Formats: sequence, structure tokens, C-alpha cells
Amino acid sequence: MLAEVPGNPLSSGLLWTASRGKDEKRPGLTLQRSGDAQRKMPSQRCCFLGVETWEELKWEDWELGGEFTKTLLLKNIHSKLQKLRFRPPASKFFTTLFPQIITLSPGTSFSLPVTFRPLDRCEYQDTIEFHSKDGLFQVSLRATIPHHALDVPESVLLPPCAVLHQSQTVFMFRNASKLQTGFRWEVSSPFQLCPESGMLAPGQECRVTVLFRPREALVYQVQASCAFGDEGENSCTVLLQGLSKYPFLQISAPGQEEGCKVLEFGNVPVGCNMERHFEILNPSSITTSFSLSRMQRPPLSESVFQCGFQKGEVAPRTSIRVPVIFSPGTVDSTTVDYLSLTCPGALSKTLLKVTGTCIGPQVSLSSSMLDFGCVDEGEEALRTVDIINSSSVEAQYQFDLDATGHSVFTLEPACGTLPPNSHRRLRLLFRPHHPMGHHRRVVCLLLHREPLFLDLIGTCHSEQLKPAILHPRHLVLYRQHLARGLTCYPPDVLGAMLAEDKIQVDLEGALMLQEDPAAVPEKSPMEEYYQGCAGGKAEAELGGRGEGSNSSHITVDPPELLFHNGSVSTSQSVTLSNHTKGKLSLIWTPAPNSSFSVTPSSCDLGPLKSTAFRVSYTPKQHNTFHGAQLECFALYKVLRDHRQVEDRTLCPPWCVTVRVIGHSFQPGREHFIPRFSLQHPRVVFPALSLVSYRTVLLENMGDLPLVFRLDPEECPSVSVQPTSGLVQPGHHQILTLRTTPAEDCPAKLPFTLHFNASPKHTQELSVVSVVEKPCLSLEGEGSLFFKPTAVGSCSQSPYRVRNLTRLPLRFHWRIPGPDQRVISVAPDTGVLQPNETMVQTWSFTPFEEMVYNLKPNLTFWPIQTPGCRKSRLPLKVVGMASKGSIQAEHGVLNLGEVLVGDCRSFEVPLINNGSCSVSFCLAVQQSLLDPGLPENSQEKDPVALELDSERGTIPARSRLLIRSTVRPARRTRYCWDLTYQTLSSAGSVLDAPQALCQVQGEGVFPTLEVTDVRYSGSVEGLSKLQIWSLFSLGHLNAHLQRDPSPPELTYRVPTRHSLRRCPSIFTSAMLDFNFSAAPLGSDPSNVLLMFENTGSIPVEWSFLFPEDQQIELEYWAETGEFSTTELHHMKVQDNRLFNIAPRSGKLHPGQQKAVTFSYRHDFVGTDRLPVLFKLSHGREILLNFMGVTVERDRHYLHFTSTKHVFAPVPIGGFSPPKQVYELYNGGAVPLRYRVDTEPLEQLTADNFGHPVLQCLNPQGEVKPGRTALLEWVLSPLEAKTYSVDISIHVLEGDTMLLTFEGCGFDNSVLGESAPLQLHDGYMSVPSTQRMALPNQVLFLSEERLCLGDIPVCSRSTRVLFLTNVSHSDRVLYNWNLTDQSVQIYPEHGALSPGESALCILTLQASGSPSFYQLDIMCEVTLEEALSQYRQDLQQWELERDRQRNEFSLTDKDLQQSQTSYPQGHTQSQTSYPQGHTQSQTSYPQGHTQSQTSYPQGHTQSQTSYPQGQTQNQTQESNTKEVLPSPQRTGPVVRKYKTLPPICSSSAVVGGMCTRPSRAERRAQREASQVWRRPEPPCPTLLHLGVTARSHALLEFQTFFPSMLSTHHINRSARPNVTRCGSRQSRPPSVDMPPLSHGPEREIITHTLTSIFRSLLDDPHFHHSLVNGVAEPVPYFTQLRQTAYTPTTPLPGAATPYPGTREAPPPCPPTPQLLMGGSLYSAGVTEVTKQEPQTQKPTVKREHQLNVQETIRRLPEFCDVTEEVLLNTLQNLMMEAFLGELVLTARPRIIALPPVSARRNSCGSRRLSRGGADPDRSRETRGGSSES
Repeated sequence: MLAEVPGNPLSSGLLWTASRGKDEKRPGLTLQRSGDAQRKMPSQRCCFLGVETWEELKWEDWELGGEFTKTLLLKNIHSKLQKLRFRPPASKFFTTLFPQIITLSPGTSFSLPVTFRPLDRCEYQDTIEFHSKDGLFQVSLRATIPHHALDVPESVLLPPCAVLHQSQTVFMFRNASKLQTGFRWEVSSPFQLCPESGMLAPGQECRVTVLFRPREALVYQVQASCAFGDEGENSCTVLLQGLSKYPFLQISAPGQEEGCKVLEFGNVPVGCNMERHFEILNPSSITTSFSLSRMQRPPLSESVFQCGFQKGEVAPRTSIRVPVIFSPGTVDSTTVDYLSLTCPGALSKTLLKVTGTCIGPQVSLSSSMLDFGCVDEGEEALRTVDIINSSSVEAQYQFDLDATGHSVFTLEPACGTLPPNSHRRLRLLFRPHHPMGHHRRVVCLLLHREPLFLDLIGTCHSEQLKPAILHPRHLVLYRQHLARGLTCYPPDVLGAMLAEDKIQVDLEGALMLQEDPAAVPEKSPMEEYYQGCAGGKAEAELGGRGEGSNSSHITVDPPELLFHNGSVSTSQSVTLSNHTKGKLSLIWTPAPNSSFSVTPSSCDLGPLKSTAFRVSYTPKQHNTFHGAQLECFALYKVLRDHRQVEDRTLCPPWCVTVRVIGHSFQPGREHFIPRFSLQHPRVVFPALSLVSYRTVLLENMGDLPLVFRLDPEECPSVSVQPTSGLVQPGHHQILTLRTTPAEDCPAKLPFTLHFNASPKHTQELSVVSVVEKPCLSLEGEGSLFFKPTAVGSCSQSPYRVRNLTRLPLRFHWRIPGPDQRVISVAPDTGVLQPNETMVQTWSFTPFEEMVYNLKPNLTFWPIQTPGCRKSRLPLKVVGMASKGSIQAEHGVLNLGEVLVGDCRSFEVPLINNGSCSVSFCLAVQQSLLDPGLPENSQEKDPVALELDSERGTIPARSRLLIRSTVRPARRTRYCWDLTYQTLSSAGSVLDAPQALCQVQGEGVFPTLEVTDVRYSGSVEGLSKLQIWSLFSLGHLNAHLQRDPSPPELTYRVPTRHSLRRCPSIFTSAMLDFNFSAAPLGSDPSNVLLMFENTGSIPVEWSFLFPEDQQIELEYWAETGEFSTTELHHMKVQDNRLFNIAPRSGKLHPGQQKAVTFSYRHDFVGTDRLPVLFKLSHGREILLNFMGVTVERDRHYLHFTSTKHVFAPVPIGGFSPPKQVYELYNGGAVPLRYRVDTEPLEQLTADNFGHPVLQCLNPQGEVKPGRTALLEWVLSPLEAKTYSVDISIHVLEGDTMLLTFEGCGFDNSVLGESAPLQLHDGYMSVPSTQRMALPNQVLFLSEERLCLGDIPVCSRSTRVLFLTNVSHSDRVLYNWNLTDQSVQIYPEHGALSPGESALCILTLQASGSPSFYQLDIMCEVTLEEALSQYRQDLQQWELERDRQRNEFSLTDKDLQQSQTSYPQGHTQSQTSYPQGHTQSQTSYPQGHTQSQTSYPQGHTQSQTSYPQGQTQNQTQESNTKEVLPSPQRTGPVVRKYKTLPPICSSSAVVGGMCTRPSRAERRAQREASQVWRRPEPPCPTLLHLGVTARSHALLEFQTFFPSMLSTHHINRSARPNVTRCGSRQSRPPSVDMPPLSHGPEREIITHTLTSIFRSLLDDPHFHHSLVNGVAEPVPYFTQLRQTAYTPTTPLPGAATPYPGTREAPPPCPPTPQLLMGGSLYSAGVTEVTKQEPQTQKPTVKREHQLNVQETIRRLPEFCDVTEEVLLNTLQNLMMEAFLGELVLTARPRIIALPPVSARRNSCGSRRLSRGGADPDRSRETRGGSSES
């Protein structure tokens, strides 16, 4: 079981048991079906034949020597009575009751006790068999012994797992035995089992956990082995199956950069948290774990991104959302971080870039200055100002202004928080205490921003003093004077200088020196704030810029005082210094009810002098905190009287403050516990050696005031303002930190905040102030290598640059001038944020073939210090340039044939074998290779080849497929030359076009070809050449090979397009399909055409009848008016006279399809029907189907045309060739014809008595369904065309007028082009059969033999094979040879199933030139059908004799029970033979008339017909000779019924619905009582066509000189020069008509029949024939000295060859060469008689040599030699075909005779050729004769 989920896997598991070996009576099963089925088996009942019982009785707990009985309960659950008999157990260990019949009524039961008596400790098994009338069933009896058994699953399938991951599942196994069983599991990696071992009680189950930890991506199948038993002696296995794959995870984020995804947070307010998500996708089918980690960041950098997941798992095909929180803390900074997604076992890592920008508040004041005007002493003025937050960030602000009454200006609220995009209105009060001008520059501290300043001015007048009133313009002039260094002069001095023209007034009314000194640089808001907090000396102490006299007019020291002495009143001094050149008045602002006071409250201070004041702290309440900011105004003393000051020299007063903090806690008193919030405890300064500022927010979260203090001495490099202060409950204090980072500064500076003046309450503030040098990291250790690049092309490479510092750096690439044309980078300048990696794209564009070594420099600097010293990093760039080229994978790409008008897509593979990428553009040049096209078609035709992409780039050593499409527009051969040009990076062409490849294709139309034709039915008598001509198949193939005209492509596919019944025709190709003629009611004319797709594209074809092209109209749209042609077409189509099956189809290249065309002869007349042969996207050919049906008694000759053209004949010849014209009898009766020769005689008379055209057989007879040949001789007198109209009369038939044309030509004019060869039309007819007719069992190897051009008097032979393809039928064949010039050996024979026969055809050309167009028919009959015919004929003859001899008595007095049969005959004996009915007397079952054959050794005349009768006569006699059916009297039922008569179908002519008359019905009843003579089986015909043309010897030698040596000329036969003396060609005598029907013919027939019968009955004649055939005749007997008898046939022609089974092929009678005959006496004997008897040996030898030479030169000797060689070769072929000779066997090595013998042999050979010894010659002849 496959344990995919936890569960009990034992339901389909296996039971593993321990075998007990030899102790068993029967071998126990070690592998059994387990489960709970066995435990439940005793309680499970089964039904057998309606009896419910147990399937098995099982004994488990038993002991030796005891008896154990169990009861088998049988219950009848059917509704009928059951009787059972049982067979007791066969063994003696199981016993039961004595066998008896158990009767069970419906619903009753019977208990059968079964006792078990064991004798040995082993297993027992037996059965009880029960029998009932419905069958039997068995109940198994089994006794088992306890043994160890485990029930385990067959296999366990674990969930798929990723590599380096693990998956697990559980399975259960059980102890299936009743013994305590121990187990121990063993399994190999990567599987683990837990527990591995243990002990199981009987029936106990154990849960096993399987762990799967793969280390590779594989399919694991491991057998886990479990040893169990007492000592582990048994074992079982479980197949553990697991599948592991490589894990793969993807990150889905909105952004995308080169090599990583991007999660962009955008602008996030400082102090806020923003959460965004990205997804981790698992597209695989396995669960994958992952871990997220940050990439290494620069040291001391802040971690502002928090990821919600560090590790996890992703289920298959799911995703999880991972949150990322961005908490920025540094305003106007962009933070970049990288998260790395790693999976155990994965092949790659995935990066995620997270980035965000921190934005701070944008706070402003509605006015930077408030003018309170002039206020009387003791009064106050109120003004308002708006503080505005125009950003989306919450803003914290705080005005550094005392709120306890120590300042003349009061602001409410002094601190607070501004929500985003909001504003708040502030109230300011002015309460002056002294008559003077007041000016204070109040600072507004902002968190994360630089402070804002608010200028407050006001003037106080008293009754005594009225100082000058301050206006805003005075502040403007003051700032100009301050920048020009004039504020340190008192107003009176400035007035004197102005009077002395030492200073001037500018256009704006401000004073200026004649020599303008260096302007004091403007301070930043933070510097100005720090200077004010430090009492004007902080800048000098910290190395600030500018001169102290100009920047600080008055300073205070110390700027803050701490009073932490408890409740004791104390005082401290504070010193104020005057840095001006005038006398100042110092006035402190008093505060009533304050714990702090200053004495003296006012004084005057001279120039450049200092004075001390005493600040006293007198707390009025214990255990409290106090804090204040003491305010002191300093002004030039001359300003008290406005009369002493000019308006343009007026200088506003200065304000200095002293911050005081104190508490009144008594000693030992616990201070308040502070509750505060500090943002942020860690302060990080920029890593630059510049003065930097940071702000920290301290909030009092409690209900009590909070005092803080920072010790400046703790960290001298960092200054904090304010260093101490009092924060009221719910208020906050903005601390500003200032430092200049240094390189030697530690990474962390401790800073301690002390709260509530207690050492217990502190808060550490961590400050990072470290200078870092700008540092960038270049990929590849500062080297960049470009791949090889083509000259002029451009290659790009990404390059990574990373910022390793906490500073944002601006970079700029500097490329030397000459190298800028070769390399470039984008972007070449930009900003790299801290920890950011930027991917830059480098481009390499070489201009010459070389190796480039370039060194651009990367310059970078901190973005905050643009004027600092810049850092520089060199980059080594190496690139190689080469000249690129491409080539096609195939130089010539042949597409084959493409359908015109269609398209074909293909791919041109381009290969770049170089080391660089090549950019190219392609061009196509088209050329047409058909020479028959017009010249301008090359330019007019559009380019048929289209490229999907003409431009592209091929990488180095790569292959690119260019998809192209070809759309040929015409049928021709196309050639496309593809050229390419390399392109530069800008797309411009670099070089001239270069040849790439050549694409060839041919536009074609769908083509079909008729490769074979078969025919049956009424056209069976026609030859294959005639059918080929009737159906115009040669022209059809020619039309199919031509191009369709544009009108033919109007409808590319079969479409109903016509509203008429005679559709429109779009083609000019029209052909006739002539089905010839046949009698009415005959078999349909069936013609099978084999269509083959000879092209390379599929062809869809269809035959469309007129009804298939007509659009179906509604009934109301039919006009009802039809023409005669339409009515005829409707008649033909409605009656289905013409039929095509199938009508349509599709043929792939090389496929063939047989299409059947049939014509039914149901109506008399000529039927025509136009059928459109349509090739989709191709030709349309109109086929005119035509067929003729004639009456059965009509004499009809079928002519396919009224014109016949003879083959051209040269003029001046003495032996013109004989030509033939075919006449076909299409009727059912024989006919006689006569050719009217009067036009021929007139033609002869017109040509001076020269017979130009002669008909050799003007009269003759044609059998039904056969063809007769009219022989003609065309002998032209001039080189012109002769035409003559000749009438052919048919006896009792019609007369047809035909036109015969013949052409004469002059050989001397035409020369080699003279048309003397055999007509090509004979060659186009297929010579082999490619398809079989139904029920065809015999096949010819060749159906047409074209012997070509042969000389006269020559003999040509061919070898044919007949093959019986049937698996069961034996066939008989017989060649019907009607022409004496052709012989086939053997003429007849029999073929067993699967057997083949070799036939040799011999054509003996006559002495006259002729055209041979022969149709030889082979009649094929099934032997079984012929045997059945003979049996039926014998029964018919017996019945005929019985009826002749039998008579009936019709006396009424006789009893009807008496029979009228002759004595010795019963009813069964006088009717038909036993076992045969009347229907069995015609043809055997399963065979038709065309399937009959003849036995071996019998010809048609011997086997099929009676003696002296021909086939037609036999058929006539069969139709006339009938027997009446045997008559019976009384109600006697005949056992056999007669066959129905073969009625003529002429009744159909009158109409199909005509009801037969009473006379016709009576005639039919009488005909049904006639038992006709059985007809012989009609043989199946095989046609063998033989065509040849014989030429005169002189003509053949002239025009075919090379072929003369391949023919043997029978020189003994003299060629006929004239036709008049030739018996062969002389027409029969007109005066002596042929023998007609009558008494004369009957007498001759009777006489010949008697002679033949007497010979056939003579046993001696039979014996002599058999002995004559069997006697072998050697070749040398032809040379014996016998008398020459001209009439004696050639001995070797009729005698069989020695050692062969059959007689050699018969040859035509040739003159013999006999040594003692007349030939010898004529040439040799006379010489020997004249010589004397006494001659010398030399003379005698010469005489013999002369005789031999004379014999060799005789033509008869050459003919005999040719015949011997031909017969020898034919005999060898026959033996090879029969397997008696292996032609391919290796020749045997024969040992040569001695040298002397060889010399003698050579000498004798020379003598035989020259003057050989006559004695030796005689000896040689004698040896030959003896052998």
C-alpha cells in the first residue's frame, strides 16, 4: 500500500509468515493475504448455489492426541427444496458423518459436525465437497500451527521532498501471529525508520515513522528489511519510495533592477514606521524551507529595516507574504539594504533590495519679526504669530524663552507638537520694566531640523525718559552694519565719523566705511543658537570662524548656574564683558516672587571692561525644583536720550541670558523619580570631519517637574545645548548635540544624562562620531573584461559598484579622450547611497581588430563636501575586437514543393563560429529557374520569400534560426539568394553584401496520377490498353500535371456555387470517361482507377456531380422548367446510373487510393453526365461520363471515335507495316461486319493504281464482349496525309462511317527524326498491377509487355510469373492463344495456394513488317467450382435420363397411394441425388461464375464444354436444353425445388413500376418448374497485352544499328516482300463463305465428335501418348542421318527435355538441319560421290574441313544453335525458379588437366577453327554421339 497519509496501511498489505520446513504436511505459504479478513473469516458466511455456509473451517488452538470438533452450518436461503450429497474429507485426520442426503427446506438449517484428530505437529488441509442438482461447491478444512507472522504494507510512498530537506510519513505493521515477535528494521540512506527495533505481542500493532532526507535530486526506491522472530530468523521487506527535487523560490516585488527585485518604501516621516510586503513564491511541487538574511552592511550603520520572517516554509505552488518595516531616524537620508533569500539545496540565491527615504518636518513662522511698538512703563502689549507645519510629518518645537517672569517677553505655548500640515497661533506679551528699547532674538528649536529665529522689538517710555523708538528698519540696518563691522562703535562715534566723512551712507541708508573690511561670514542657525547659549564665546572655544570682537559684543560667563545645595540659600557670581568700543548700560529684568535674583540689577560698563554680578538662589519651598533663564539687556548708554542719536546710527540693544537650575531638597531626602522618554538614545553623526548637529527629544512623561543635566567634561568633543534645564510635566526639551567627528574617535562615546540631581537617575546617551574615508567597491577586483566584439559592433556588460561607507557618495567616471570613442558607461555620474550597489552598463565599440587595454578612473566624494579632496579608483578594461562573419548551416536549403497560393514556414539556421557577436541585416534576391517563363516575369513577380526578421544579432559560437515564409505565386522553380551585411552599433552597414545561402523551392499545385486501372463486369472483355484509351487516362494524367488556369481557382475548394442544375464550368480541360457498351441488364461496368499522389504535398480531391455543385434552394424558389439536358441529368442522377466510390478523399505524398467508377446498364440508350474532378487549390477537369446500353438482341459495334489515324509510314518502301484497328462488340449476340472497300479502290485509282490503303480482312465476325482486329496496310505514295471515309456495315445492324487518315513521310528529309519507333502511347500504360479486384486470386507479374522495335523474322522471349495469392483455393489457368505468332509455355496448369508458376512468352515476328497489338487472355477457374459443376452436371444428366425412361400411369382406378415410378425406383431415387437440392446444381456455395477454373492438364475445350462445341454453342445449348421438373400425383411434397429461371431484364425497359400481365405470370410459373442444364463456371480473365513493331531488315539496320546485335534473325525463313503471295496476310476467299448453321455443319460436327470419342475411349491411344511424352529425346539426335521430311516436326519441339518435369516451350516449325537429308546431299553428298575412294589423308582432312565450314555457314545451323542456347537458358531459369539451381552460389573450383592435355585441347580447338584433323573431328563427333 502507498502510505501517502497517516493511516492503517494493512488493509491491502501482505502477510509475511515463517516457514516450518519439513514439519509441514503441505508447504506453507510465506506470502499470504493479510488483514482483518482472516480474523473475521470464521464469522463470515458465503452463499453457494443457494446454500449459506462458511467458506472455510479453521483449527488454530489444538494439541497432539486430542479431538477437536467444529460444526458446519448449512442453511437453505432459496425458496425451493434443496437436496445435498456430500463427500467426506479424504484424509484420516478430518472425520464427519457417514455420507447421506441432506434435505433442506426453504429457510431450514443443518449442522454437520467435523472432527479433527492431529497426529503430528504440522499443518493439515482438506475439503468437504457438496453436490446438488445445480452444481457442486467445496468447504475448506484447515488446521494451522502458531508461527511468526508480520502484516506489513507492500510499499510506502513518502511525500516529495526538496534536496537537503526532509519529509516523513507513518505506516502501521502488525503481529499477525499468536506468538510474541521481535523485530529489527534495517534501511539505507536517505531513509530512516523510528523505532528501529522492538517487541510485539500477539495482534499488537506498531506505528513506524519514516524520515526521508535526500541529498540529491533523484527518485529513490529502497527496500527496508525487517528481521523478525525469536532470533530474527525471518525477514520481510517494505519498498520505500521517495522523490526529491531541487528547490526553487522566487521573490515577487513591485520593482525590478538588474539582478534583483526592489521593494521601495518611498518617503517615510522620521520616527514613523511603514510596513510593506513582498511575496515568496514556490512554483515547484515540493515544500521548500527558506531563510532571509541581510547582506553585510557598513560598520556603525543603523538598522532601520526589520523583516517579519527569518525562516519558514512555502507549500507547493503557493506563496507567503513577508512584511518589512521601515523605521527611519535620520532626516533627509536614503537607506538601502539587501535581503538574501536562500534555500537549502537550491542552486542559486535571490536578492531583494529594500530602500526608503526619511523625511523631516517643514516648519516655518508666519513672521520672523514682531514689533510691539512703544509701550509705557507698567503696561503690556500683545502680539500673535503663527507657527506652520507644511509637511506630512509631525513636528516638535520649543521656544527658548523663560516662562517664569524673568523676561519682558512671554510666549504661549512655548513648546508643543504640530500635527502634519497644520499651524498654531502663538500669543506673545511685552511687559517692559525700564524705559529703553528692547530687542531679543528668540530661538525656536525644532526636532530633526535647524532652529528658527523670531526677532522681538519694543520700546518703553516713561514720563522722564523717552528713548528712541525701535523700528524694523533699524534691525535691517543693524544687520548691514554688523556685517560691515560698525556695530562695535557707539552711535555718537558713528555720527562724528559720518560728519568727518570717514564713513558714508549707501543707497539703502546704511553706513559703510570707505575701505570695506572683510565681511563677517553669515552664521548658520545652529551656530547662532550655540553662540547665544554659550554666552557669545562658544565659537571661539570650539575654533569657530570670525573675530570675536565682531561676532560677540557682550559675553557672559558662565552661561548657566547650578544650585544643588539643597534648601540653603546660596549665591554665585556671573561676569559680563563688554567687547564694544562704547560704554554700555546693563539692565537685568527683575522677576517678582522668584527664587532667583541678581544684584546689582543694573550698572554701566566701560569699553572693553568686565563686571561681576551676584546671582542668589533663595528657595521659598522645600523639596522643589526651580529653573529660570535670567535676562540682561545691554545697550549703548547714549541711546537713553533720543536727542543724542541719529536715526541711521541707532543700534538696538543686546540680550544675554543665564540659565539657572536649583532644587530645595533637604539632605537625605529622596528626589523625585523621573519619568521621561528619550528619542533617540543612540545618536549617529555623519562620518565627515565637519561640524555636525543632531537633535534629541527629551519628554517628561510624569506629573512632576524634571531636571536634567549633562556634564560637558564627560565628553569634551561633543557639546550639548542646553546642558541643563527644567522640563515641566507634559512638556519636552529638545537637546542639540554638536561635534566634529574625528578618525581617532572611538566607535561609541558615552554621554550620561543626570535627572533630578540624583546619581540614581541617569540615562546613557550613545554618540557615534567617527570619520570614515569614502570607499567604493568595484566588481571583479577592479577589472572589466568584454567578450570578443566585432569591429564596428557594440557589446555591453553590466558592472557593479558598491558604497561601503555610511556616507552618500557622488561619483563620476573619467574616461580619457581617445578612449571615449571605444568605451562608454551609463550612468557616468550619480549618487550612491550608503550600502547601495549600482549596476552600470559599459559599452565597448571597437573600430579596428586589436586587443584594447583601457584604464578609466572613478572619482567620488561625499555629497556633503563637494569641494573636498576627491578619491579616485582605476578600472582596468580589457576588450578584444575581431572581424565577425556568419554562415548558414546549409549552403543550399531545398524546401521541396510548396502549394501555390499557400504559405510554408521554415527556419534558416545561421551559425556564428567566431568568437564575437555579429549584428547583421539580410537581403533576399529572387530568381526563377524555369526557362519557359517570359523575360519580364523575373522583375514583375514579387519576392515570394519573406523573412520575419531581417536584422538581428547572433552571439558568439551560437546558432540562430531565422523564421521565413514562402508564398509562391506561380508554378515554377524558385531560387532565393540570401546575402548579409554586418552592422555597426548604430545600425549602419559596415561592408558589402556577402553570400549566405541559397534557398530553393518549387511552387506546385496538387497533382494526382492514375497509376493503374482495373476493370470488371461488362467491360471484362476489353484490354487494359482499351480501357486506358476509353477513359482518356493518358490525357487525364497530362492535364493533372499542368497548371490550373486562374478561372479554375475561382473556388479553391469544392463549393456549392450554382443556382442551376447545370453548373457553370470554369475549366477548359474536358475529357471523356467512356464506359463502352453492354447489353441491357448485364453486370455493371466497373472500372477501378488507382490514384497516387506523386507530389510532395497532400492532395484533397473530389468528384462533383451537378447536384453537388448546386445551391439547395427552397421549394418555392424552384421554377419547374427544365431543359432536355437537365432532365437527362436528373434521370441519370436519380437512378444512380453512374456511381463513384469514394467521391472524395485526401492523399498524403506517396499514398494511393483506389476509386471505383461504375455504370449500370438499366436503361437502353446513351447516358451522359458531366462530373467535375476537383483538386483543392488545384486543377478542375470536367469528365464527361458516357455509357451505352443496347438491347440484348441488337447487333452493335461500339466506336469510341469516328476518326482513326494510322502510324506514319515512309514513302518508297517495299514492305509497309501492317496496322490494326479494333472493333468491339458491345451487344449480347455475335455479329458479322463488312467493310466497304469502294473508297479504297477509288483511292487506289486516284494514285495510279498503287494500293495506298488496303484492308486485309474486310469481313469477319465479332463475339459478344470481344474485340476483332481489322488489319490495314498503309503504303503512301507521297509525303502527305491521306484521308478516306469508309463505311462499316453490321449485318442486321447499323452502318458507321469512319474516317481513316494516314501520313507518309520522306526518310531522306526527316533523317533521324523520322517517326519509326513504336508509339509512345503504348509505353504510358502501366505494365504492373497495383491493385486487386475483389475475389482475385491469381496475379500476373506484368500485364503489359512492350517488346519495342524488332526486326522481321526474329524471335523475342519474355519471362512471366503467375502467382496464386489465395490461402485455401487451388486455381486452374489456361492461356487463350488466338494469334499464331505468340506462344506461352506452359499454356495451362494448376497452382496451389501460395504457389507461383513461371511462364515463357515467345513472339515470332513474321516476315512482313507489322504492328503487334495483342491482347492475350488467361482464363482462371477455381478447381472447387469446376468440380461442383461436374457434379451438378452429372446429377442433371441422371435426371434427364430418368425423365426419358420414366412414365406415369394415370388410370383413375389405381389407388393414389401407388406410385408411378419404374420398378426399382422410389420417390427419393427418382428426383435428385441425396444431399443435393436444385439450387445446388448450378454453382458451388461461395463461388460465383467468375471464380471457376479447370483441372491441371485440361484445356477449356476438354473440361468445360462437350466435344465438338465451342463456348458460345455450349451456352446456347444450355439455354435451350431444359428438363421439366419431375411430376408427382397426389399431395406428394417435392423434396427438391427448382431454381428460378434467369429472366431477361427487358421487362425493366418498359418501366420499373409496370405490373406483369397474367400471361407473363403464367410464363413465370412455368419457367419456375424448369430445371435448366447447369452452366459451367465462368472463368475470370487476366489480360496480357503485348505490343511490338517489326521492321524490315534494311530499315532496322538503318535506324536501329545498335539493337541489331541483340536480335537473332531466322535466316531460314524468307521475309515477305509483297503481300499478295503471303498466305498469312491473304484475306479469306470471298467466294467460299464460312460454314454456317445447317445440316452440313451438323454432319461434320457429328463425324468429328465420333472420331474424337473413339480416340478418347481407345486405351492404346492413351498409352502411346503417355509413353511418347515421357520418352526423353537428346539434342544430338537432331543430327542423325535420316531422310528429310518437310512435314516432320522438329523432334525437340514436342519432346520434353531430359531431367525436366515439363516439356520445353514449343517453337514454331523451322527447317531442320539433318546430316543425311536433302540439305546434306545438296551441299556435301555430290562432292563425295565424285571423289575416288583412294585419297590421301591430307586431302581427306581438307575435305572434312570444307564440309564443316559449309555446315557452319548454313542458316539452319545458326537457327538450331540459337534454339539450343535459348532452350538451355530457359531450362536454367525454370530450374532456378523451382529451386533446383542456385544462381547466386559461388562457383566450384575444378582442377585443370596436365599441361600436355591442355596443349592438345588447345590444338584441337585451333584445328576445329582452322584446318583441324578430320580423324580427331570424327572422334570428337563420335564421342558426342556416344555420350
